[in-house]
Amino acid sequence: MTIYLQDVLPVENPRDYKVHFARHNGADHPLDVWSRCRDEWRGWQEFWPGKNDFNRPHILALAQYYPEPDTWMFGGIFDVIERHPNRYEVEQVDLGRALEGRLKLHYVHRDRVTRARLENHFPGFVVKEVLPEPYSGRPFPGYSRIDLPFPELESLVRNGRLDWRAALENVKGVYLISDRSTGSLYVGSACGDQGIWSRWSTYAMTGHGHNVGLRELVGDDVGLEYCRAHFRIALLEEHPARTPDQIILERESFYKQILMSRGPAGLNRN
Repeated sequence: MTIYLQDVLPVENPRDYKVHFARHNGADHPLDVWSRCRDEWRGWQEFWPGKNDFNRPHILALAQYYPEPDTWMFGGIFDVIERHPNRYEVEQVDLGRALEGRLKLHYVHRDRVTRARLENHFPGFVVKEVLPEPYSGRPFPGYSRIDLPFPELESLVRNGRLDWRAALENVKGVYLISDRSTGSLYVGSACGDQGIWSRWSTYAMTGHGHNVGLRELVGDDVGLEYCRAHFRIALLEEHPARTPDQIILERESFYKQILMSRGPAGLNRN
């Protein structure tokens, strides 16, 4: 039996709402934004695109659930409190709050319009799944399948996602950071008493992890913004915590050599 959004969310008059189909904006996926910072997600509803698209009292916010096609995550309902010359002022309401970040909807919407009249779409939203907990990142895929855009790494670290943390905090390894705008590569390692989770948490907080080459590239002023737009991080090798550090460092050096990350176009400085 098909369950529709209108069966579980009692919206009295859809004509009082705009639906926000939030998609990737060139730097961030809205799903990652919602996961890492609710204030930042509210800012997506307050953004003024140059015309008064949110010209109704309420907004039903959806974030594109990019791991699955034609899927949207319910991101809450907001009241438009005030319309300023360059932004909206919104406030989230209690309606549907228990489903925020948990309710996944199936709906085919490939139109370029991202702020649409709710009544034209509301009857077609099909409940696909209700997650047991609010979304905090994709499930751990296995060591050999880790290739994360930087915003997703941020979300996983900020939410302390347990399956990722359990898998990565007690292993050593070698990883690759790639700058998709330039093609530059950085090879790093986690050894000593510092597991991969701890090392990657430093990147999530700083953007550069205090590495000289990365710091030269992103600086301290716009670091996270640049990283969110361009960086990916992948795991090249993982090793048990008891593995001697010398083996990890030798493997790191091997990858630096074959990937030429010490060269003019690379980001390693040693």
